[in-house]
Amino acid sequence: MGSIYIQNYFNDSVPKKKGRLVGLGRRTRSVPPSSAPPPFVDPEVLTAQLKDKDDRISLLETQMAAQQAGYEAQRRLNQQMMEMMQRMYPNEVFPDVPDP
Repeated sequence: MGSIYIQNYFNDSVPKKKGRLVGLGRRTRSVPPSSAPPPFVDPEVLTAQLKDKDDRISLLETQMAAQQAGYEAQRRLNQQMMEMMQRMYPNEVFPDVPDP
């Protein structure tokens, strides 16, 4: 009686979907086992990918440097304009605007 009782209890307590037990059975194949070797990738392909990424990083660094130089030029221009306005209107108090 013990094994039949356990089987009935198990069948009654485990949820079913379309007549099948849910949460039991085979493991999904989305995660490979940890002992599986990584897939082979040609070293030339990896080298080409790394070179492409290096080129993109270099381009972004160049763009950022140019952008920073533009910000510095704008900051100097703003400072010159503020000094000129203070000379033209010495009795006025101008708000201190932070640099972007």
